[in-house]
Amino acid sequence: MLGERIVRARNAVGLSQRGLAERLSLSAMAISKYERDEVVPASDQLLRLAQALGVRIEYFFRDSDVELRNVEYRTRKPLKVAAKRQIEAEVADHMERWQELEALLPSADRDLFIVPDHLPEQIMALEEMEEIALLLRDAWNLGHNPIPNLIDALEAHGVRVFTVDGDEEGRFDGLSATCCNDMPVVVVGRHWPGDRQRFTLAHELGHLVLEGRLAEGLDEEKFANRFAGAFLVPEEEMYRALGQRRKEIDLQELMLLKREVGASVQALLYRIGDLGILPFTTRQQMWRRLKKQGLFEEELGDLYPPEQTHLFMHRVYRAVAEGLIGDGKGAELLGIPVSELRRCRHQEC
Repeated sequence: MLGERIVRARNAVGLSQRGLAERLSLSAMAISKYERDEVVPASDQLLRLAQALGVRIEYFFRDSDVELRNVEYRTRKPLKVAAKRQIEAEVADHMERWQELEALLPSADRDLFIVPDHLPEQIMALEEMEEIALLLRDAWNLGHNPIPNLIDALEAHGVRVFTVDGDEEGRFDGLSATCCNDMPVVVVGRHWPGDRQRFTLAHELGHLVLEGRLAEGLDEEKFANRFAGAFLVPEEEMYRALGQRRKEIDLQELMLLKREVGASVQALLYRIGDLGILPFTTRQQMWRRLKKQGLFEEELGDLYPPEQTHLFMHRVYRAVAEGLIGDGKGAELLGIPVSELRRCRHQEC
């Protein structure tokens, strides 16, 4: 068990056995023996391991059966195996801490992901995603206006959301998985602009909603994309901002709308196509003009702020405030020193 913990922590920081060995002035063979549980590190060596891997020593003795299942990546290009290991190890560590925290909290505070009962049992056409997105918004009491923080909305309805650094090549957009009694998990790249994060979050939510409902032979990625656009910017919101039928649309209109709804210019162009606001030939000309100008190499206009997760931190501080856990346990769960937790409790972070 201790060996598995060392492997997971090493993968989470992207180190090979040799790389970890060099940090500790040991041989790669010694690390291999630790990880195979052939040799148990002495207490001083375990402390050095914790420091080298960026974890608290309690991490090695955490009792957990977390396993990510049904892992699906959203990437621009295939990820290297080492990058996948690092991402999945980091996510598994987050889930372990969530599980440990939830075991300490009242059961009433545990959020469950539930797809509304009144969604269609079988989905046949892309256009149906417009109504399905609205049905989910209504079930979650989100209204039809722009959603200020999409991570908050997902976490409040039982989806565990994490942000990670991803890979050095910038290929990783996000992933979805299930864990711990089929709890849905969605992960997005921490370094991406908020509009890109939000589309990935909405896209992965679309997969959760579509599960078992899509007619055979249909492309689930296309349906998830259509759901994401409709969930972020409902039909009525697009019509309010741009009108139902237009001959031309100025690029500045889209950059201003992006700030309002938190969707990229590219996503808004696809929504215009979904809803037929511009004639097909006009849209094609607009795409070609933008591509020729090189404006798709990076997002147009000001960057939309990245989103952050809040729920886990909020519940850790709640557990500390209510005396369910001490400062030491709270710091361990948050992955920070006890002194920092105490400073934060006194508004001195």
